[in-house]
Amino acid sequence: MPILIAESARISAWADIEDSVRGSRIVVGDNSVIDSFVKIKPVGGSGDLVIGENVFINSGCVFYTGNGITIGNHVAVAANCTFAPVNHAYKERSRLITQQGFTTGKGGIVIEDDVWIGANCVLLDGAVLRRGCVVGAGSVVRGELATYTIYTGQPLRAIGERE
Repeated sequence: MPILIAESARISAWADIEDSVRGSRIVVGDNSVIDSFVKIKPVGGSGDLVIGENVFINSGCVFYTGNGITIGNHVAVAANCTFAPVNHAYKERSRLITQQGFTTGKGGIVIEDDVWIGANCVLLDGAVLRRGCVVGAGSVVRGELATYTIYTGQPLRAIGERE
């Protein structure tokens, strides 16, 4: 399936975007930037990666397309974040973990407009970051985050709101 990159988007020559063998689309919107050493890997499902307009993805981020990732407009992603909308099967003792594949998805990852994600965050399948929220560095996100709310820590907790 195609990789669709807007003419005004800037993709570093050192970014690594793999084409899908399962039919996933990779879409990068107008004026978005994918920095050096970003890895996009279609694996773990047939979900698309759709990046909106005016999105900045800093160096060292990794995106596994899995059950899909949708990123809205005007989103900032700091360095070394991992987006993993996939769930490995592991329960069967009689089978090696590497032979069990993946389990049913939880809806992928959805990031609405005007969101900031701090460095070294991990976003898991089922994460929904509502408009205007902020996620502090080193956080792990599994569920839904409220609009214009600031989250941080491990476990993740709300610490305030944007004014």
